[in-house]
Amino acid sequence: RAEDVPPPPRHIRGAVRSTPCFKSHPLSEHTGAEVFVKQEQSHYTGSFKERGARYALSQIAKRFAGNDNFKGVIAASAGNHALALSWHGPQLGLPITVIMPEVAPIAKIGRCRQLGANVVVHGAHILEAFKHSQTDEFAGWEYLNGFDHPDIIAGAGTLGLEVDEQVDDIDYVLVPVGGGGLIAGVALALSTVRPSCKVLGVEPERCASYQAALLAGEPVETPTRPTLADGLAVPKVGANAFAVAKDLVKETVSVNERQIAIAMLRLVETEKMVIEGGGAVGLAAILPGGPLHAKVQGKRVVLPLCGGNIDTTVLGRVLDRGLAADGRLVKFVATISDRPGGIAGLSQLLYQQRASIRDIFHERAWTHTAIDLVRIKVVLETTNQQHADEVRAALVDFLGEGQLQWNAAD
Repeated sequence: RAEDVPPPPRHIRGAVRSTPCFKSHPLSEHTGAEVFVKQEQSHYTGSFKERGARYALSQIAKRFAGNDNFKGVIAASAGNHALALSWHGPQLGLPITVIMPEVAPIAKIGRCRQLGANVVVHGAHILEAFKHSQTDEFAGWEYLNGFDHPDIIAGAGTLGLEVDEQVDDIDYVLVPVGGGGLIAGVALALSTVRPSCKVLGVEPERCASYQAALLAGEPVETPTRPTLADGLAVPKVGANAFAVAKDLVKETVSVNERQIAIAMLRLVETEKMVIEGGGAVGLAAILPGGPLHAKVQGKRVVLPLCGGNIDTTVLGRVLDRGLAADGRLVKFVATISDRPGGIAGLSQLLYQQRASIRDIFHERAWTHTAIDLVRIKVVLETTNQQHADEVRAALVDFLGEGQLQWNAAD
């Protein structure tokens, strides 16, 4: 119901910041739309999850006030929901326990403990962590689902209310979809205050659980594979979230890993923002080649950048994948002369093509060629895809087609 979405001034303003939403000129140029980015990564714990967590915890604090059997709030989470509870629970005087699976990043485990939560690391994945939270060991603890509790959905809806205040004449809001809580809350809020605005969902194709639910007419278990948008990899959308969103969100699309990596790269390069994969899927959908690129031409589009919690070690690998997908990092394997001057000739050619060698590896022992030949693996930095194609053509002329393996898997 629309009345279940709390307006920010009454419930969470002051405790959860109203995040900026501004026009991105470079992203508008890249996409052909008038793009506004809402900086949800600027919350204290780095994601929009604070909205639902704060509102839900405030309602729990009221409901259980004076109840001697109430021990606190418990949740199973590998990341953002756990961080949000760990930050806001102590502020409301609520003990917080988070069950985190063994795959949870060490930095997030440590941060939750630093914020005052009791952290229990248990299980190989989030389902095992959830099952552990339901054991008798945690009797008296109130479980708070991170995406399907009505108060979580209501709190998430405040993002939509803020967008309505910040941007005029919105055509589309592109909302990342995992468990469905955010898109349900935002769609419900905007359908009330801005019915002309259309809310579209975007999810990773490796876990398109919301689209599967739309096809089935109800939430269903969906096969998942590892994805850069790991925060959206929820195999089954929430029943409450789906009940709210299914009649309000008429279109949802999926994006692939290449598109997500390029979107993350674009945000770093153009807006100097580090956004996790789940927060970048909206941009991925409207960049050239994305499923919504044609639809948004000339339209005013809001992209909630839902989180920025990505490990620094992972970030480097993601950026490299983005550069490779963008044609700016290429790899080739070639067989050249192992006599003096063999490498010099190749290096001279790459210099003439203005390609920069990042890595080069000589392989002599595991090659089945003449003894005076060597197999080399080279990683190059190029300007763009056109430049990469020009370098490849020059290498084919120099080495011969049969002597070059371009962007080889090995």
